Amino acid sequence: MVDPRRWIGLCSAGLSLVVVVACADGDEDTRGSGTLSGSQGTPTTATASVTATDTASSSGASASSSTSTSTDTVSGGESESAASTLDTTTEGTTTEGTTTEGTTTEATTEDPTGDLTTDGGLCNTELMVTIRDFTSAHPDFESYTGDVAFLGLVEDTLGDDDKPVYANPGPTSQTSGPDQFLQWYSDTQGVNQTFAVSISLSESMPGVFTYDNSNFFPIDDQGFGNEGWPHNFLFTTEIHANFKYEGGEVFTFTGDDDLWTFINGRLAIDLGGLHPPLSKTVDLDAMADYLGIEPGGTFPMDIFHAERHTDQSNFRIDTSIQCFIPQ
Repeated sequence: MVDPRRWIGLCSAGLSLVVVVACADGDEDTRGSGTLSGSQGTPTTATASVTATDTASSSGASASSSTSTSTDTVSGGESESAASTLDTTTEGTTTEGTTTEGTTTEATTEDPTGDLTTDGGLCNTELMVTIRDFTSAHPDFESYTGDVAFLGLVEDTLGDDDKPVYANPGPTSQTSGPDQFLQWYSDTQGVNQTFAVSISLSESMPGVFTYDNSNFFPIDDQGFGNEGWPHNFLFTTEIHANFKYEGGEVFTFTGDDDLWTFINGRLAIDLGGLHPPLSKTVDLDAMADYLGIEPGGTFPMDIFHAERHTDQSNFRIDTSIQCFIPQ
């Protein structure tokens, strides 16, 4: 999915602008009360090209123009592209972006609801998801069982790579060690395969947005396959998004197995380990000091989940957060 971007119109004698945007959509599959869609992990790249040509005036003054294109590919299938600002100089007068004869015109992209975020992205309730498929040959998958959450598997702050940090020097009753855990949320050739999907939260009651899937199997018959089971059970889930904190919001997760939610880089939900569906709620107002957040700001939310054992897969989010901006 390509985030909306502001494009600035260029207006001057003899100046032309060409913009080309390419994108690709994934197939859709409706599950639970939300919507899930996706495709295998080759990211889609959208490219924007800007070409400027300026013709000198009859007095013989010359103008310089430049053409540049920058394309960034974001993991999980997102793509961003931006063309650099063009500066042209004619007879000692500089025209930057869209300034012509002292007048500047800005083109804006508006949210249909009128809510435009500070970074130019539109508010929505769709979350971009990275799924990594594993097999039962991995020592952490299909090897452990449990009935309660195992707290303290990860540190209470995210690592510099925006991934959870294993908090133990060696194995635990639920994991085989730090080296194997590092593979859960890192692309590792021969160990996992990566897919990009999305989930959409729908308004389940006024002011509450829900994604509820009691059969959360987003990569059935894909990757390493189902290994003889009716579903592909062994995978991890990784979500990165920003959200607008207005004050009064809550965020609830219900599911199995491991689940960690970080807000502003701090651990807000710890439901690690193998267990049946469990729930935990974050009251953002009550935890604001610990999380370092305040109303009116935009903050990151990072969600890490693992489905490590047959024969259930539950994934449910309930929240009064109304604005997510995929990273």
